[in-house]
Amino acid sequence: MAENNVKPVETQQELNEILRLRREKLTAMKEAGNDPFTITKYNFDNDSANIKANFDELEGKTVSIAGRILARRIMGKASFVGLSDCSGKIQLYVRRDDVGEDIYAAFKKWDIGDIVGVEGVVFKTQTGEISVHATAIKLLSKSLIPLPEKFHGLTNNDLRFRQRYVDLIMNPNVKQNFIIRSKFIKFMRKYLDDMNYIEVETPVLNTIVGGAAARPFVTHHNTLNIPMYMRIATELPLKRLIVGGMDRVYEIGRIFRNEGMDPKHNPEFTTVELYQAYADFHDMMDIAEGIISGAAKEILGSYEVEWLGEKIDLTPGWRRLTMVDAVKEYVGIDFGAITDDAEAVAAAAAIGVELADTADKTWGNALYACFDQRVEEKLIQPTFITMYPVEVSPLTKASPEDPRLTERFELFICHSELANAYSELNDPIVQRERFMKQLELRDRGDDEAEMLDEDFLTAMEYGMPPTGGMGIGIDRAVMLLTNSDTIREVILFPTMKPLD
Repeated sequence: MAENNVKPVETQQELNEILRLRREKLTAMKEAGNDPFTITKYNFDNDSANIKANFDELEGKTVSIAGRILARRIMGKASFVGLSDCSGKIQLYVRRDDVGEDIYAAFKKWDIGDIVGVEGVVFKTQTGEISVHATAIKLLSKSLIPLPEKFHGLTNNDLRFRQRYVDLIMNPNVKQNFIIRSKFIKFMRKYLDDMNYIEVETPVLNTIVGGAAARPFVTHHNTLNIPMYMRIATELPLKRLIVGGMDRVYEIGRIFRNEGMDPKHNPEFTTVELYQAYADFHDMMDIAEGIISGAAKEILGSYEVEWLGEKIDLTPGWRRLTMVDAVKEYVGIDFGAITDDAEAVAAAAAIGVELADTADKTWGNALYACFDQRVEEKLIQPTFITMYPVEVSPLTKASPEDPRLTERFELFICHSELANAYSELNDPIVQRERFMKQLELRDRGDDEAEMLDEDFLTAMEYGMPPTGGMGIGIDRAVMLLTNSDTIREVILFPTMKPLD
């Protein structure tokens, strides 16, 4: 195979010299009437993966391919070249007598990173490597900055995420992550479309914040002279469509939250939210399980995956556990036997769990704090945690059996939340009371509490059917399917702090 015989760049002075030489080469090409940047198109009929997969059929036949030079070994009148294209890598054999003396002389001056078009015959070398014997080769674009040296590659994660284009060139596995991401979204769309869901689009800019507990990004609309907010969820517009008679809707879209950055969070991320009239949160559990397990089987060929150092079994039939039972099992506190708020808060404090300063000292908040601080981190295999306290679920329908709880679940895999779903609250009077409670929390300094949405309440007053709703974090689902330990590995251009 061709080798990268370019000496690695070690100093800024060496880099500056390479940059100067490459620009001089380009200038010389232009002066000779061979400016590669005037080329607008190159017709090719094959790629590396197809040639390798169908070698028996293509051997001895002429193909045309295009890609980037990643390695080369010049041996006088003949050279071997490592070419990277859209589907992988393949070796080229370039000989002076086949491409012509002038072209070969020009070719020897080209650089690692240059983009070329090649026509040639498919063959196999004496060492058994499938290759293309070039009969014509053309420079299509000039690389003016050297690629990272082959054996060290691009390993600095901060630089990888800032310069994803170089990351994709040097690290083939990175591209595979985003191929899996695309396949997951395609699978999910088909899954929902086959259930007669309709894909819709709702506004990214809103005049108020709603649909989730999160801090928004604020901007200003010059013509209207009003503040506007980047959406933190698609929930409320989608539920307006349920009121309007669009009984099954979903939206795959970007969400923006002005909050912390860590391996599981990026200020902009992608979710799917879906709502189904005449359904409840149990139906949403079935859909979440079907999408994620089905995608794993179709894309990876197995229900068995590895993530964050754990072996995960996505075989359908995931565990469903109420929050009360989860806290009892993992912490030992039976909130089902506690009826007094003070007793519940004291039980939480006894194991070192404290409620947030803005939270009321209630049974529900104590239950949630125990789960959030002591149980969530222990959930490795797929588990639906159900029946959340009403205090932390302002848009969710209360349980008929216990009004302190709501028909809500969150899906946890490897102590990470992947989905959140409700039997949606459709009583406009109760919804107004919940909104007013959220406004009280804002007055106490909780800037992530819900804001009052009068138009949404008006929509509910026209009548909203019983509805199941759910949001799935696409980025985290792709992290699971690609065994990625940070969200930045599955977002092409993650948010980065500007360099000084």
